Amino acid sequence: MTVMQSGTQMVKLKAGSKGLVRLFYLDEHRSCIRWKPSRKSEKAKITIDSLYKVTEGGQSDIFHRHADGSFDPSCCFTVYHGNHMESLDLVTSNAEEARTWITGLRYLMAGISDEDSLQTFEEADKNGDGLLNIDEIYQLLHKLNVNLPRRKIKQMFQEADTDDQQGTLTYDEFAVFYKMMSMRRDLFLLLMAYSDRKDHLTAEELTHFLRNEQKMSNVTSEYAAEIIDKFEVSDENKQRGVMGIEGFTSFMRSPTCDIFNPLHHEVNQDMDQPLCNYFIASSHNTYLTGDQLLSHSKTDMYAWVLQSGCRCVEVDCWDGPDGEPMVQHGYTLTSKITFKSVVETINKYAFVNNQYPVILSIENHCSIQQQKKIAEYLRDIFGDKLDVGNFLNRDSKALPSPHSLQGKILIKGKRLPAYLSADAEEGEVSDDDSADEIEEDFKLKSSNGNGHHQVESHIRKKLDSLLKESQIGDKEDTDSFSIRALLRATHQGLQKNLRQHHSVFWFNLHCSFFAISFFVQRHSKSRLSCQSTENEDDVQEKSPKEAAGQFNRCGRKRKTMKLSRDLSNVVVFTNSVASQECLNEGTPGDVLSFSETRAQSLVNHRTEQFLAFNQKQLSRIYPSAYRIDSSNFNPQFYWNVGCQLVALNYQTEGRMMQLNRAKFMVNGGIGYVLKPPPMCKGTFNPFSDDPLPAYPKKQLILKIISGQQLPKPPDSMLGDRGEIIDPFVEVEIIGLPVDCCKEQTRVVDDNGFNPVWEEALSFTLHMAEVALVRFLVWDHDPIGRDFIGQRTVAFSSLMPGYRHVYLEGLTEASIFVHVSVHDVYGKWSPLVLNPSFTIMHFLGTNKSNQLRGIRGFFNRSSKSSVDSNSSGLRKRSISDHLLRRTASAPAKGRKKTKMALSESVASISEHKKSSGAGQGGEGVSEKEGGTRKPLQPRPPLIHRPISMPLDKLLQGQLSLCSPDSTQNDIVADTITGGCFYCYSTQI
Repeated sequence: MTVMQSGTQMVKLKAGSKGLVRLFYLDEHRSCIRWKPSRKSEKAKITIDSLYKVTEGGQSDIFHRHADGSFDPSCCFTVYHGNHMESLDLVTSNAEEARTWITGLRYLMAGISDEDSLQTFEEADKNGDGLLNIDEIYQLLHKLNVNLPRRKIKQMFQEADTDDQQGTLTYDEFAVFYKMMSMRRDLFLLLMAYSDRKDHLTAEELTHFLRNEQKMSNVTSEYAAEIIDKFEVSDENKQRGVMGIEGFTSFMRSPTCDIFNPLHHEVNQDMDQPLCNYFIASSHNTYLTGDQLLSHSKTDMYAWVLQSGCRCVEVDCWDGPDGEPMVQHGYTLTSKITFKSVVETINKYAFVNNQYPVILSIENHCSIQQQKKIAEYLRDIFGDKLDVGNFLNRDSKALPSPHSLQGKILIKGKRLPAYLSADAEEGEVSDDDSADEIEEDFKLKSSNGNGHHQVESHIRKKLDSLLKESQIGDKEDTDSFSIRALLRATHQGLQKNLRQHHSVFWFNLHCSFFAISFFVQRHSKSRLSCQSTENEDDVQEKSPKEAAGQFNRCGRKRKTMKLSRDLSNVVVFTNSVASQECLNEGTPGDVLSFSETRAQSLVNHRTEQFLAFNQKQLSRIYPSAYRIDSSNFNPQFYWNVGCQLVALNYQTEGRMMQLNRAKFMVNGGIGYVLKPPPMCKGTFNPFSDDPLPAYPKKQLILKIISGQQLPKPPDSMLGDRGEIIDPFVEVEIIGLPVDCCKEQTRVVDDNGFNPVWEEALSFTLHMAEVALVRFLVWDHDPIGRDFIGQRTVAFSSLMPGYRHVYLEGLTEASIFVHVSVHDVYGKWSPLVLNPSFTIMHFLGTNKSNQLRGIRGFFNRSSKSSVDSNSSGLRKRSISDHLLRRTASAPAKGRKKTKMALSESVASISEHKKSSGAGQGGEGVSEKEGGTRKPLQPRPPLIHRPISMPLDKLLQGQLSLCSPDSTQNDIVADTITGGCFYCYSTQI
């Protein structure tokens, strides 16, 4: 940071010039990058908040134009920023300077780590005197979301203030204070449970913990000793071969104890099955950096998505000037790039991170002459990457495997029909499956004239403002952005400029906004009704030659296009066929392409046929053309029926891309994930209440223990001055419809630094192989909730035992959980006992002890363990939500009272009764057998001590539970499957 703030001389590359030497520096507040000299003066800056990503080496389009070999790649980096992902391309004088800036900018983008006590100290030291007084400590803790009692803060302050300057803390003293404040009481009690109530673990005790709780097989004492040597911070402890609380905390927060299976960072699935047996990561309109109407097209997007694991990219080809085909989004104001530059970029980056095949989806809108140019570029640039080998032929009854196609590029496009003569240089093919779905009267067109700049500028400003407004809402609300509002604003802006400037651009929309809204709403419905009422047998009976001149299923004449033989010949295994051509015929190399609306109708009306088709051929689903904002649909709906190429707008970050990333991380992020066996062979109904009756179900029990360093919501209106958050955790299962559900913990008031929930959530999954588990952290508010962060992990990648779930995109924010999975047979599950010893057992808890504080860890019985009636989505009643909110989140003005946690251990019969009733959660009112179950609201939130009295415990002033517990107590406590922590609250 110091180097960046001092400034570094770098070359700023620009298109068409040799570059400018400028001094780039980070401003004093670390909020923006500036440079000088500049004619823009104060406006010459890029804010850190606007940064999108930082890439190393000369990967950008600007660097490609300067491909003269004069720049050392280790000295080059690119900063992407702004809504249209503009690039700042810089060259340093040496590699060390480039590394400093790359690391520093990524650090700033991720958010400054609260755990870095030096950085925290500097932020808190407002007057810069190198000392912190008690008022600065209060302000710092509020910023860190810590709501400790002032007397407790003062006590820790005084204990840390040991020098002659009483009343202030030096940095060394602050480090002691910070360590006391950051002590993880949950981890300390876990360590104490496995160390026979000592403050350290031996190698043997650590081995026992790893085997028993973390389910790590083949763990030896030697391996445990290596862990101690690596993570223990105390030299004295290292010499003794033991691990103290600081070393244990460091180990538990390391990647070894992350919830994601580390083996899944590498390829771990069978890659020798046919292509149709895999989900394949796919991109839509890959060249765009933003919306579908005004954003820029860049070759950088291909480099980015290919290196991030995408294996199917899209190229929209249109006639360009001077016989050069261009890539752009047709009938819009998006910018253009040459087809040649796109192919060169794909060739360079296709196999940088993995060798598995890339599918190039060609959307061809070119004339015959430029089609030949496209084929020429493909052959010349890709070369032998297009050669799939003589041992593979088009007449094969099965598609080749990803392993056999390593290093190959498959062209997905049209192929001339077999009935044409081999001498024919061109022919007609169907164009009904084109991704261009906008009706002719609704396309943006152009002619010659003046005023282009004014209209385009107005549209861009209007669209940018709408996009910014859409981001203010709930980040998890997929419907927070209205396409109809975008159409209306754009249409009104164009009409206004038409009247004022006689613009060259216009929407040929001779109707009011209400007609537009009606069209957008009705368009997909008309498609669905047309498809559901078509006479499928009539379509199937026609030969391809006859079908070419017939009418499509909506009564309009089929669209056709001229196709060059040269371009047809490069298509081998991925021949695009019109979706009207039936599901029951064709070769394995035929690929069906559908928009999401057409695919949804097919899934709803011909599920079994579609599933059978996807067992032997590929299908590609892409977003509707009316998603002008480049939003995404839910890919899980199409994965559930075995669709392989579910294409998303990679440039649009959000819930759907998070699901997509989680899906493909299962197999090393290579873009290929093996489908479950029932999807590859056999039949099943994904919409059934019991889709796989012969298969055992999985019961997932998640114990949500605590949170660490949860920040304020990113869009908090008051920023750091806002109130301390009231967090709660929501866990969502995304998979087959019968498995989809949500559960949430209670709310913890005024604590984002180290909240404790101590709550168990239970889920039953019928097909766990396709399920994703989504952890979301929210800030409860009287008028709603604010999104803090999320992490999505595939069920098959979950690690058992005590794990940290780090929130995506946040440096230190995490939640601490315990994961256990059990097989379930039949309609309902018997009570699942936790096979591991509970912490209560190790501590020897006796019910007669007068204990408070963290007590009865997870003593609440699991919720919604199994639905006996298999009713699909589990829903909470409105009254239940209200009861949970009012009980767990008291009004700010109300005096908070500490309450002792009442002891309640559910008996086996009570658990069976609640499980057999299919109860979806506490407080849910359901009707069964004509009777109505009474509401059972959760008890109010229990306020617990914020910091653990570690010093008192080590001094022997904290009374531990007697190890002599009755057998009945141990059994009863084990039945709850939870872990019980206990200590006295006497401080």
